[in-house]
Amino acid sequence: MRKVTTVLLFGTYFALALTAALYTWRAGGWPAGAAVGLGAFSVLMGLHTLVSKGIDRGALEAEISAVREAHVILADQIEQMQGQMTALTEEVHEETEELSSEMKMLEHLVQSLSLGAQQARLQEIATGLAVANVPDQRSAILDTVKEALADNRVDLYLQPVVSLPQRRTVFYESFSRLRDDSGRVMMPAEYLAVAEPEGLMSAIDNLLLFRCVQIVRRLAKNDRKVGIFCNIALGSLADEVFFPQFLEFLSQNKDLHGALIFELGQQAFRQRGSVEARNMARLTDLGFQFSLDKVTDLDLDFNDLQRSEVKFIKVAADVLLEQLFDVDGRPAMKAMRDINAADFADLNRRYGVELIAEKVESEKQVIDILELNIGYGQGHLFGQPRAIRDAILAEADPPSGYTQSLMRRAAGAR
Repeated sequence: MRKVTTVLLFGTYFALALTAALYTWRAGGWPAGAAVGLGAFSVLMGLHTLVSKGIDRGALEAEISAVREAHVILADQIEQMQGQMTALTEEVHEETEELSSEMKMLEHLVQSLSLGAQQARLQEIATGLAVANVPDQRSAILDTVKEALADNRVDLYLQPVVSLPQRRTVFYESFSRLRDDSGRVMMPAEYLAVAEPEGLMSAIDNLLLFRCVQIVRRLAKNDRKVGIFCNIALGSLADEVFFPQFLEFLSQNKDLHGALIFELGQQAFRQRGSVEARNMARLTDLGFQFSLDKVTDLDLDFNDLQRSEVKFIKVAADVLLEQLFDVDGRPAMKAMRDINAADFADLNRRYGVELIAEKVESEKQVIDILELNIGYGQGHLFGQPRAIRDAILAEADPPSGYTQSLMRRAAGAR
């Protein structure tokens, strides 16, 4: 449509220019008419061009304005759509989390029910087996312990206790391990419950004591001045048949009072009666000292420890670190919140007690222990319990018939 209009306008311009040329030709001749016609046509074309450009520019500006308005509208719509998408995403996420939480809870309930049923069934089976087999098991274990004592299949293990931070061995803890006839090592958890009621722990303690004395003397010959923690059962302290022999042997070796430290658990120490306390005092009269291991309660009666000549307490590293509690940004002990954790070891020292962190398994625990100003450590990180070689152990064996005598005494005491 626009092209047709342009052609018509050009025709009109030509007609007007031709008319002007004819009028001029009649008045002034052909050259003047041609000049006027061409000039008129040029002027009209120039005006057309100017008018067209103006019209085109106006249209372009109108189009640009319309595009801008459309862009603004589109941007608003996109923004609204993004808001709707964000809201939809959050709603879907919340619904997903709720669904996931419900699924986890359902899964946990199913597992708990399944585990509870399994445990109940296993407990029923274990109870049935225990009821059926306890007498036979106890009898078999008791026979094994008696045979191990009679055949001298009692091994001595030593584990180092080191000073911190130097990690120099200053003590050893001694352990007794029994072997059955196949050579398998029996751990205390296997035979303690059977051996104690039968009075055999006194025989084991006596044998362990005898060997510890010999090992201390051997180390002294090599100019190695280290102490040995020697475990003793509460029943041995209360045994009026065995303890006099025990005390007599120590009287003959009281020069070792600085090298032998008798150790019993915290619970056993708290359960001691008048007989046990009196016999502990007899040992302290000879100069011997005591240590408590398996310490889990740090609310200690320091006066009682001091009266009983308890010079060391052993606390597992993880138990010790679990006892820390933040008070106003500083670590304190849960049992004594008014005591700074770093002052706990010094508090023990004021009563003549040294704190030993036992069961140390990692270097990170060592760092935490050093921050608590603890001077000694024990655990697999510093050295595992190792059996004394057979040749050395043979030198520390008691005289012939010593163990059999102890067992006969135990049988007579019952």
